[in-house]
Amino acid sequence: MGLDYGTKTVGVAISDALLLTAQPYETITRERPAQLRKTVQRLEAIIKDEEVGEIVLGLPKNMNNTEGERAEETRAFQEMLERRTLLPVHLVDERLTTMEADRILEETGVAHSGRKEHIDKMAAAIILQTYLDSRRT
Repeated sequence: MGLDYGTKTVGVAISDALLLTAQPYETITRERPAQLRKTVQRLEAIIKDEEVGEIVLGLPKNMNNTEGERAEETRAFQEMLERRTLLPVHLVDERLTTMEADRILEETGVAHSGRKEHIDKMAAAIILQTYLDSRRT
């Protein structure tokens, strides 16, 4: 399972059974950034339903490869997920994934006004696909 963790949303992607391709799955939205209980409950349900064995989490780095406050929050989310799910959570550099997701949605004809509901799960799919591809090389 791939995750694009944001302040108000978590984009979710799932791979096929052969671990070759990543597909956008859903976007989980929360009202307040610190309200993670329902988000984690939904992730746990997806993990069970989809028989997830590993989690790949996008790590937001600055363009100069440094880590800021968002990266710290993501690492805290990683630790919490590992405790709650007992699954390994791998971090993958997510720089430019949102821009890439927006480009893909534009190329596939999704109207600009409709991209917001798809962008996070598409970014999660890019994060997961990056991880899957790196495992094969």
